[in-house]
Amino acid sequence: MLIRAGYDIRFETDVDTPMLAMLSVHPSRNKDLVTPHRLAADPDVPTYDYLDAFGNVCTRFTVPSGGLTLSCDFTIEDSGLPDPVTPDAVQHAVADLPDDILIYLLGSRYCETDRLSETAWSLFGHVPAGWQRVQAIVDFTHNHVEFGYHFARSTKTAWDVYQERQGVCRDFAHLAVTLCRCMNIPARYCTGYLGDIGIPPVDAPMDFSAWFDVYLGGTWHTLDARHNRPRIGRILMARGRDATDTALTTSFGPARLVGFDVHTDALESTGQTG
Repeated sequence: MLIRAGYDIRFETDVDTPMLAMLSVHPSRNKDLVTPHRLAADPDVPTYDYLDAFGNVCTRFTVPSGGLTLSCDFTIEDSGLPDPVTPDAVQHAVADLPDDILIYLLGSRYCETDRLSETAWSLFGHVPAGWQRVQAIVDFTHNHVEFGYHFARSTKTAWDVYQERQGVCRDFAHLAVTLCRCMNIPARYCTGYLGDIGIPPVDAPMDFSAWFDVYLGGTWHTLDARHNRPRIGRILMARGRDATDTALTTSFGPARLVGFDVHTDALESTGQTG
C-alpha cells in the first residue's frame, strides 16, 4: 500500500534563532520512499543534515527574525500489515545482551527507572518473562493512563505519568519503556507518523505519534501502549532513549509554534502520488 504523509509547521521568532529538527523519515525507511522526501523551509534558509548517535537524521538551520515555515510532502510504500505479534519471543538474561543494547536498560531524562523499579517488580514480577511480561506492561499502561491532548506537558516524566494517570502518546510510551527497563527488558522510545489506517476515523487533528520497541529473542519488536493493538502504517522518524533524543524540534532561543498541521493518509491507488 501507499501512504502520503507530511507536515506544515510554522515558528515565529523576534531574533535569528538556531534550531534542530528531527522531522525526516528514518534512514531504515529510505528504500520505501516512492517520491523524494525533502524538508522545505520558507523563507529558503540554508539547512544541512547529520546522523546522530542513534542513527536519526537531524537537520540544522536558523529561523530568521520574523519566522519560518517547515513543510514536507512525500509518498512511501508500506506492507499494509499490522505490527507483528510474537508471543514466543524470549527475554534475554542481562549477561547475554549485546553491548550496544545495554543503554536501553538504563534510566534516562524521562524514564526514571530508580523511582519505578519497586513498583514494576511488584506488578510484573510474577508474570512469565518475555512477550507475556511485555504485554502485561502494555495492558497496565493502557488501562492506567487516560489519554487527552490537554494533558500534554513537556516536562512530564514516566513517574509523573504513573502518579497523575493522564497523558498523551509520548507519556504512554515513557511509562511503558520505564517499566520494561525496570524488569530488565531493553526498551527504546520511537516517534513518527501513524495515520488512522485500518481503524474507524478518529475525530481529532492528525499529529505525530510515539510508541516503543523492546528487545526480545535477538531482535526489536514494536508495541504501542496508547492504542494497545497492532496498527498499520507506522512511519518511523526517530528513536532513542526517550523524547530527549527524538524531539521533533529544539530551538536554541525563544521560538513560538504558531502553526502545526500533519497529514498521513492511505492512497486508494498507486496513481495518487502527487
